This record gives sequence, C-alpha cells and structure tokens, in this order.
Amino acid sequence: MTDSPVALITGAAKRIGKTLAISLHDAGYRVIIHYHNSKEAAKALQGQLNTSKMNSAEIIQANLSDMEDVALLAKKALKAFGRIDVLVNNASAFYPTPLGKITLPVWDELIGSNVKGALFLVQALQKNLQQQNGCIINLTDMHIDRPLPEHSVYCLAKSALGSLTRSLATELAPTIRVNAIAPGPILWPERKMSKEEKEQLINTVPLKKLGSPEAIAHTMLFLINADYITGQTIYVDGGRSIQSNATA
Repeated sequence: MTDSPVALITGAAKRIGKTLAISLHDAGYRVIIHYHNSKEAAKALQGQLNTSKMNSAEIIQANLSDMEDVALLAKKALKAFGRIDVLVNNASAFYPTPLGKITLPVWDELIGSNVKGALFLVQALQKNLQQQNGCIINLTDMHIDRPLPEHSVYCLAKSALGSLTRSLATELAPTIRVNAIAPGPILWPERKMSKEEKEQLINTVPLKKLGSPEAIAHTMLFLINADYITGQTIYVDGGRSIQSNATA
C-alpha cells in the first residue's frame, strides 16, 4: 500500500468516526486515526485495520483545543505516510450549555473540538493537500439550521464550521475541494434515553427511522470522488431539517 492515498480522520476511534475510517480503509486508503481520550478504542481499531492490511493504519493523540497539539498532529500525520490526500474533520464534543451555566472551559472545548482545531489543522496541512489535489470533508450538523435548545455553544461552533467550509472552498480552489456533511439522528446519544424519548425523536424524522454511520460514510466517499463539487453541505438526516413543526 506504499503508493495508496492517505486519509486523516479526526475523532476516529469510535462511533461515526470509526465507520468513516473503516470505509476509507476499505476503499484503499491508508488511514490516520486521531483520538483525544479514547486511546484503547483507537489502538483496537488500528490493530483491526493493520491485520487486514499490514502497516495501513496509524494512531495519533491530540487535543484539538490546544494549538501546540494541533501543530504536532499535523507534523506526525505527514510523517506517518509522507502525504495527506483527504482530511475529514469529524471530531466533536457535544453536550448542553444552558444559558447561565456557560463557562470559558466549556466554550474552549466546544469551539476547539468543533471548529478551531479544524481550521488550524487545515492551515497546517494546506501545502501538502495542495500538492495532492486533496479533499477536505467537514462534519457539521443539521442543527445549524434548526438550533437545538440549550446547545447554543455547540450550534454556534457547528455553524462556524459550515461557514468555514464555504470560505475555504473559495480560498483553496482550484487545488483543494472542501465540502461538508450535516448529519441528523444517526446514533443514539451516549447518554441513556427512554423509549418515549426515542419515539419522540423518530417522529420528527420524515423517513421515520434512525440513520446509520454507513450513510455518512457513503456520502463522504461520494464527495471525495465528486470532482466538480466544492463548498457544499449535504444533509444526511432523513429529512429532519425540512420537517415543519406547524400544524394544520
């Protein structure tokens, strides 16, 4: 696999990020699995992928809110396989921030993991991505258009990432394409939900079902191969973003 393309996926140890890494690996990419705190999960995924294809996966730890960590992540990523063809900014902290309880550490974590780290990682990898005619995929959220109550900082961060997608698509063209995916309900939150809460959520989705990480991965692979698309956001949300709460 010494000549195969390389993808760096942030937040790739678990959940959607893990599926994105596996899908890229299955598509012939060598993958760099970034993680923050999920070391054991990252090591397990690396072992799984390297068992399938020897020396095809690396793991790198970094706190995306720490600019020294971000710079080191970029440096280590380039050293791992000598190139980056695809950058997937998937990492994301997600939790409620009711007004009156927002603190600077909370702000730093949500902004850092969702948009600040992504911006500075792109900046650090820009030259190499240009050499490879690379591609950037940002994971935003359908809630950038339909704000989630008590999640103002998270929604602000994801909205900024959506704006950044369009700005970078303009600035980095024609050598680098930049697009975004806005997931809807894909996996149940890690917090415990009651049956009633789950039913209430599903009822807000026109397709009446939870999505799958594979749906996000299929969209990612489409955007990577769609060489005349840049600056766009594709909503993968079962139609939830167009659902009206109005009653007749």
